[in-house]
Amino acid sequence: MTSPPRAAPRDRTHLGLMLALTFGSGVVDAVSYLALDQVFTANMTGNVLILGMALAGGADLQVLGPLLALAGFMAGAALAGRVLRRTDDAWTGRTTALVALVGSVLLGIAAALLVTGNDPPRSLVLTVTPVLAIVMGVQTATARHIAVPDVTTVVVTSTIAGLAAESALGSGRATRTGRRIAAVLLLLAGAAAGTGLLRWHLGAAPVLAGAIVLTVAALGARHERNAASRPAAAGP
Repeated sequence: MTSPPRAAPRDRTHLGLMLALTFGSGVVDAVSYLALDQVFTANMTGNVLILGMALAGGADLQVLGPLLALAGFMAGAALAGRVLRRTDDAWTGRTTALVALVGSVLLGIAAALLVTGNDPPRSLVLTVTPVLAIVMGVQTATARHIAVPDVTTVVVTSTIAGLAAESALGSGRATRTGRRIAAVLLLLAGAAAGTGLLRWHLGAAPVLAGAIVLTVAALGARHERNAASRPAAAGP
């Protein structure tokens, strides 16, 4: 008799961790859009649209903020791609280091905002926006490497499209419905939580997001260590 495959529980663990990061992304984007510079630091589709409208003279829309966020996001994604380029495994020590970096920077930003209060100087805002975008780029590229289908941790457009296209009103061939719904709801819940925390203090939401990301890093590393220590499945 063969032992059960190890891939299935590993995939489930990765799914849960990426869904947790999706919630954290909602928290981060709520902060960056509502309290910092009216830009998204995780959802780059929104920034491209904001930038296009700003360049066309849209009222009260800034060009600098979206540009900084886009540049920071691309730099972060490139960094993660460089770090992970020599490994095909979904979660390694490098994966843990990247996710831990994201969480640590988020807590550092939270500390800066807690010190400066709810009305940070413009110079700090222009610094925090690209830094948030950098770590969100790192997170997104790392999630892409882990490759959990339908969970990018930062956007749900394709997730919603798949959910609708394969629903009973569409093709009727629904697959991965649960995770798609969870991703949408968790991004929504994260944005709501971030907005609620902003009413208390500007630094509170990054504290929550950073704590979530660091927890994901710790749980991911622990799960991979445990998986590696188990004996390989016996043959038939």
